[in-house]
Amino acid sequence: MTELSDRQAELVSAHEQERPARQLGGALRLGVWIVGGLLSVYSLAVVFRPVEALEHRMTFLAVALPLVFLCYRSGMSSWLNRLLRRRPAGDTPAAPPGSQADPLEGVARAVAHPEGTRRPEWPSVADWLLAAAALAVLVYPLLDMDAFRDRGSGAALTDLDIVAGLALTVLLLEAVRRTVGWALTIICLLFLIYAYYGSYLPIDWTIGHRGFDLGQIVSQLYTGTEGFFGVPMQVAASYIILFTIYGAVLDFSGASRFFIDLSFAAFRNSRSAPGRTVTTAGFLLGTVSGSGVATTVSLGSVAWPVLRRAGYPREAAGGILAAGGIGAILSPPTLGAAAFIIAEYLRVSYLQVLLYATIPTILYYLGIFLAIEVDSRRFGTRAVPVDAPKASRLLLRFGYHFSSLILIVVLMAMDRSAFQSVVIATAVAFGLSFLDPKNRMGPKRVGQALAKGTLEVLPVTAVCAAAGIIVGVITQTGLGLNLSAIIVDFAAGNLILTTVMAGLAVMLLGLAVPVTASFIIAAVIIGPALTSLGVAQAEAYMFVFYYAVLSEVSPPTALSAVAAAAITGGNTYKTMMMTWRYTLPAFLVPFAFVLTPNGQALLGQGPIGTVLLMGAVSAVAVAALAMATGGLSGWPERLLAAVAAVLLLFLEPLPIVAGLAMLAVAGAVHLVRRRRRDPA
Repeated sequence: MTELSDRQAELVSAHEQERPARQLGGALRLGVWIVGGLLSVYSLAVVFRPVEALEHRMTFLAVALPLVFLCYRSGMSSWLNRLLRRRPAGDTPAAPPGSQADPLEGVARAVAHPEGTRRPEWPSVADWLLAAAALAVLVYPLLDMDAFRDRGSGAALTDLDIVAGLALTVLLLEAVRRTVGWALTIICLLFLIYAYYGSYLPIDWTIGHRGFDLGQIVSQLYTGTEGFFGVPMQVAASYIILFTIYGAVLDFSGASRFFIDLSFAAFRNSRSAPGRTVTTAGFLLGTVSGSGVATTVSLGSVAWPVLRRAGYPREAAGGILAAGGIGAILSPPTLGAAAFIIAEYLRVSYLQVLLYATIPTILYYLGIFLAIEVDSRRFGTRAVPVDAPKASRLLLRFGYHFSSLILIVVLMAMDRSAFQSVVIATAVAFGLSFLDPKNRMGPKRVGQALAKGTLEVLPVTAVCAAAGIIVGVITQTGLGLNLSAIIVDFAAGNLILTTVMAGLAVMLLGLAVPVTASFIIAAVIIGPALTSLGVAQAEAYMFVFYYAVLSEVSPPTALSAVAAAAITGGNTYKTMMMTWRYTLPAFLVPFAFVLTPNGQALLGQGPIGTVLLMGAVSAVAVAALAMATGGLSGWPERLLAAVAAVLLLFLEPLPIVAGLAMLAVAGAVHLVRRRRRDPA
């Protein structure tokens, strides 16, 4: 095993955005869990007793934001130590690689089992002051919402309104810095500077504007639903919190263990079974975690020993873990936070977004399974006996865990709102927990699940509220349309070049900020660039969504791949490249959404015959990609298969025929070369 670099360890520690960074103890831990549980109860109650939009979002943030300052460390001292290249006092040197205290194994344990790696910590005085300030500036408008709303709509803010708005801006920037790092914080600051000083830019510049004073900026961000309390905040305070509560209830009811056991029981007797097992388990676990990194880490601690015994190299095993983990954000019925934002932006039901994602998800996992079949032969892997009950026995005993997942889709198909559907499914999952004595959800476990639901949504809440700065400034200044025009002009109005630039831009943005934030920024800037060239909104948003998600497996950061490499001990860069290879279909299929009229069929839109035909053609394209990346032995046939895959994804009659012909030629060349090499 090799030791992680400081940068790699820092990237793995970014998993903090999925859990409280502090290990609280004593009365404070109990207090935080009680407050978190109460916020979950409030969120569940609002589904059936709605509250006015601005008041609801402000109330939600008034509880969540103070919790961020109590649950997340400032991190400034460790940042300064890294800056000064000094080790904090009390730290001990890392043990040499391969010793019992291997630092790589320590990182993996710290990510997989964070609560067992640190002593209880207490917030500092500054943390308490920040929490109190956050509570004050958010409760202040709630004391007289009607008057506050009137002052905002009339641009007649008082000095106290402006001070409170500026204070909330600073507090949100600090909350984002603590939860997801400096990148998004700096981006938000740049947008604020642009809003205030934009009038100093030359008038003939496309991005110049008339400029806005502090009162106008605060009015935009603080007093309505165009800034902090806009669509991203609405999604955090409704969709995301409800689904994290549901995931927590599933977890406490034993669903996570069942999904892993079922995956290991389903594939037993072939050399490719270990890889397929891990991928299937990642898909099922994603319904609970909804996070790529969290799924990768949770799965890795169980699956890596099996993959190692099967004969997978460390990098290939890490690639399978990361690819399976990132599928958690791409796969129905939960998807990721950005999918809920798509539903709000498009003003369609969440069920419609699930329909959009169905065929791309099938193609994604088809690509992984085909790559695993190829690698099982290339690496000479073997079947691994696993001590697990038979799949049929597991399904008969614990198959009820699937019922709540199916119920969500059924209820939405019956015109129930996504909010009501997930709440009912949560209640069903709670009731079904009593069928398993080991995971029966009594009052204590219910309280823990409710608290966990809130604590897991804290980083997303901070990101969504801060993203309101970007959305608010773009709306106020008209920057989104201006930047879209720049992109289109630079690409000379060519849709293919614009799409390539859009994909690269979203991936580069995703290297610096979380998936949710990168989607929000790209949706308001890059989305209009695509729609201005005739791409429908659904296709444009889904394209942006997939590339925002795929930034988590894209070098040079590839957080999911880094976490997988920390667990397997493989070379980080090689693990990233293996992950990229397993997820390649997800990089190419979205181009079909926007470059061809038939691309809408891959989102389930159009006549059923067209949808099935285009899905089948795309499946052949994915198979061609698997052949190009390892299924064929020589470079000539690999190149032919790669070109065939690209042609097939144009989804038009002539390119399809040409692609099939080229794929047949690739197969023929492969057979001829193999016979020459091995006449027997």
